[in-house]
Amino acid sequence: MANTRASSSSLDRLCSRFLSPSPISVYVLLLLLFSTVVFFFSHRQIAQVSHQPFVSEPPPVLEDKHLWDSSHGYGYKQCIKPTHRYKPPQDVNHYLTVRSNGGLNQMRTGICDMVAVARIMNATLVIPELDKRSFWQDSSTFSDIFDENHFINALQGDIRIVRELPKELASLPRARKHFTSWASASYYEEVSHLFKDYKVIHVPKSDSRLANNDLPIDIQRLRCRALYHALQFAAPIQDLGKTLVERLKSHGRYIALHLRYEKDMLSFTGCTYGLNDSEAEMLTALREDTKHWKLKKINSTEQRIGGFCPLTPKEVGIFLQALGYPPATYIYIAAGEIFGGETYLLDLRSRFPNLVFKETLATAEELKKFASHASQAAAIDYIISVESDVFVPSYTGNMARAVEGHRRYLGHRKTINPDRKGLVDLFDKIENGELEESSTLSSLVTRMHKSRQGSPRKRYGSLPGMKGRNRLRTEESFYENPLPECICRN
Repeated sequence: MANTRASSSSLDRLCSRFLSPSPISVYVLLLLLFSTVVFFFSHRQIAQVSHQPFVSEPPPVLEDKHLWDSSHGYGYKQCIKPTHRYKPPQDVNHYLTVRSNGGLNQMRTGICDMVAVARIMNATLVIPELDKRSFWQDSSTFSDIFDENHFINALQGDIRIVRELPKELASLPRARKHFTSWASASYYEEVSHLFKDYKVIHVPKSDSRLANNDLPIDIQRLRCRALYHALQFAAPIQDLGKTLVERLKSHGRYIALHLRYEKDMLSFTGCTYGLNDSEAEMLTALREDTKHWKLKKINSTEQRIGGFCPLTPKEVGIFLQALGYPPATYIYIAAGEIFGGETYLLDLRSRFPNLVFKETLATAEELKKFASHASQAAAIDYIISVESDVFVPSYTGNMARAVEGHRRYLGHRKTINPDRKGLVDLFDKIENGELEESSTLSSLVTRMHKSRQGSPRKRYGSLPGMKGRNRLRTEESFYENPLPECICRN
């Protein structure tokens, strides 16, 4: 109480001093009040500045989680261990030789199918020969692209693998067998009877030779172990791929865009929208001259309306912008030579200036050893695509399916599959002046792709009404979505 009274007395004396009619006291009081007002308003202005950008600078871009996040696997995990019924491979004197056909990812999945087939047939697999006669004319051998030793050792508990046929068998007659596409396990059990008459069965083609569904669980899990663990890329490819991923990551998150706007793809699909007459004629001539492309007469307009054409670079730019990705986003172009070069990339680059290719990300010296080897270059694209924050394929092909399946296996990393048929309708409305690139377009595109971003689901079966072998053709590829056999709940 004594302290309270003393404080009150001091305050009274101070107030009486300032309230006295002395001119000095009045001056001090006014100065104190002015300082208080200045202090109050200056702090109010500082608070406003901290929340509002300067007019002379663009507003900061806030990363939106829905653009990048993939919910950390959604509670699923890899499940590839053999069941208790799985037995070690037997030491047999029957051999399977294989010529893998197609591009990189067609060969990769075909090789893994042949691993499973060798297991079913109780045969020794000879390291496959790679396709050197395809469109890409790549002379690479198995060991140029893949880690051969790792492949053999990783699968030693599943099948026996040798680098070449024993010398005593090399000159003997062998059965040449074109395996049926999407064949069942029972089919291969029957075919294995050929080993009664031959020591070696040669397989001229390896792509899509095993069913997507209705196979024993141990065979399906063996396919996953083969593709995701055993069939690793060779060290030079792995090393450069990892280096380029790190360089991209140094700029923040990035999108890997599998831009299938390449000469062979446009010719094969018959898609000429946006091209001039001479370009369209050139692509038509290429298709007619390529013997193993069976479909020659294609209506380009019908292809595009049906959603069977790759998105153009301009359409991809509109699509990504409508989804909300900011202009500063780094986009890695996982593709070969873009048809028309920079001419057809201008619109995409105007929207997203940070377009990156292997040739701009790596040095000439780093790329030197991969020159003229399309499959090795494609392997680098594959690594960068699998490790990207977001993967976007402009068309559904072998690489797009393989990358999506691998990203699902690694925890359902974000993969956005454009609804090409739905998007074409929107693009045409923009071109006809019926729709603007605005918040309305963004809303439409976002809703259209809400369930097309790589979240967990079971593999699709065949299309309704399909019968016979056509039913198998329309099933979703096992390697595009290995759920539920190789991906399961915790």
